[in-house]
Amino acid sequence: MTVEELKEWYKNAPAPEMPVQLDEATKVNDFNHFVTSHFDGIDAAKVEMTKQPLINRLLKMKLLIEANL
Repeated sequence: MTVEELKEWYKNAPAPEMPVQLDEATKVNDFNHFVTSHFDGIDAAKVEMTKQPLINRLLKMKLLIEANL
C-alpha cells in the first residue's frame, strides 16, 4: 500500500476506542494526533529508511481498525 493510498484510507477511517496498544512499545492515546503526526513525519522525511517505521505503525492501526469493524 502506498503512502497516498494510506492517506486516502485514513480520511474516512473510524477512530478506535482509545487508548490502543499497537505493540509492546507503542500506546496511542489520541487517534487524530497519531495520524497527523505520522503523516507529517513521512512528508518531512528525506530518507526512505526513516519513513518505514511510521508507515508500519499506520498499517498496524489500519489492521486493528479493520479487524474491529
